[in-house]
Amino acid sequence: MPVLRDGNTLYLSGQVPRIGNAVVVTGRAGAEVALEQAQRAAKICTLRALALLQRELGSLNDVRQILRLTVYVQCSPDFTQHSEVADAASGLLQQILGPAGAHTRTSVGVYQLPKGATVELDLIAAAR
Repeated sequence: MPVLRDGNTLYLSGQVPRIGNAVVVTGRAGAEVALEQAQRAAKICTLRALALLQRELGSLNDVRQILRLTVYVQCSPDFTQHSEVADAASGLLQQILGPAGAHTRTSVGVYQLPKGATVELDLIAAAR
């Protein structure tokens, strides 16, 4: 289930940088994946999450607030730019949703993600 709604709160399952059937950014940030590629992956994940919100609500105008964003980065042991990867997702949310895109956030480094994805994110949103 990609979206679970409890009243006006929407919980979105993790989104990877998938376009069509292909995960387009795979590998470890800080090793075979540059910071810019990881940020691109975060943006693709964010667009997928926004598409789910739009499908569920009918319009992104019905998003009252993004409450929480969690960004997981598959990375090398010495990679420390998790927040810079997450900044790409945060910036896109605020660019598209304006003040409703402001949120709390956690970004963490992990050993592995589904399908070898470099980034996965999930979020919690409030609807109008």
